[in-house]
Amino acid sequence: MSGDASSRLAVEFCGLRLNTPLVLLSGCVGFGEEYTRVEGFTNDQAGAVCLKGTTLSPRLGNQPHRVWETPGGMLNSIGLQNPGARHVVDNILPDLDFQETRFIANVCGATVEEYVQVTRIFDDSPIDAVEINISCPNVREGGVVFGNDPDMSARVVEACRAATSKPVITKLSPNQTDIAESARRCIEAGSDALAVVNTFLGMAIDVESRRPVIGANHAGLSGPAIKPMALLKVHQVYQVAKPHAVPIIGQGGVASAADALEFIIAGAATVGVGTALFYDPLVCTKINQGLEDYMRRHNLDNLSHLTGTLQVNSGAEAWCA
Repeated sequence: MSGDASSRLAVEFCGLRLNTPLVLLSGCVGFGEEYTRVEGFTNDQAGAVCLKGTTLSPRLGNQPHRVWETPGGMLNSIGLQNPGARHVVDNILPDLDFQETRFIANVCGATVEEYVQVTRIFDDSPIDAVEINISCPNVREGGVVFGNDPDMSARVVEACRAATSKPVITKLSPNQTDIAESARRCIEAGSDALAVVNTFLGMAIDVESRRPVIGANHAGLSGPAIKPMALLKVHQVYQVAKPHAVPIIGQGGVASAADALEFIIAGAATVGVGTALFYDPLVCTKINQGLEDYMRRHNLDNLSHLTGTLQVNSGAEAWCA
């Protein structure tokens, strides 16, 4: 990316300067080094990289099958396979290039105390921010259990906020009754930003065996199929987040500049890219080029001017409730 391009696309997020509004999503790029093996790929095409979900102790993850392609998307049920927080800090972070992009830890736990312990480990590291994953649908303990209960969500956020001086981002679950209320509670508990949204619960069935294809029975659905629903969730959360100046990472099926722009207009300050990387590792370069072209055509010097500029149809907003 040229210096001019970087300055045009740069955004401020939780006090951090990001080269572009694109964020590589947790679980899609390993611990920040996997895609660097692909010719033509560079992390500087993203403003930030969210590392894989990390627990206090190592996890082997769920039984196979753990990934299944669907029309317009992908089911995954990895189950937070990871080597543990201390290993990540001691053995993985030293090899990452923090001059290239920002790196965000994705903190997971089965209890509030585990979330706190993992947060403290990352607080004493060069990581730029902490994403609290209270919305993973692929583990029985913690995860979505916390994310679908506003009281539990607030407890986790409050405890992690007290355990770190770094920006705290809360990753919200779409699999709940009132995501706006959950967002409000997380903001009150001290969340500096919100990631909207994690995957939607889904299933695939083998008709011959009449059994779920996924070893853990259900999984998280991502990809273009969820984009319309994710956009609505971002729009709903933005109504709560805007008065508090809490920025949103909008995510769910982004595969083009037009997709990214939709999320920004709906209320996102930055945009997550995940599933698209599996079939097009260089998609971020294309999205950035598309964003620059849009800015030139609309005479924009900063994408932040677009955030939340959605003009809803008069008299029709009740349908979004």
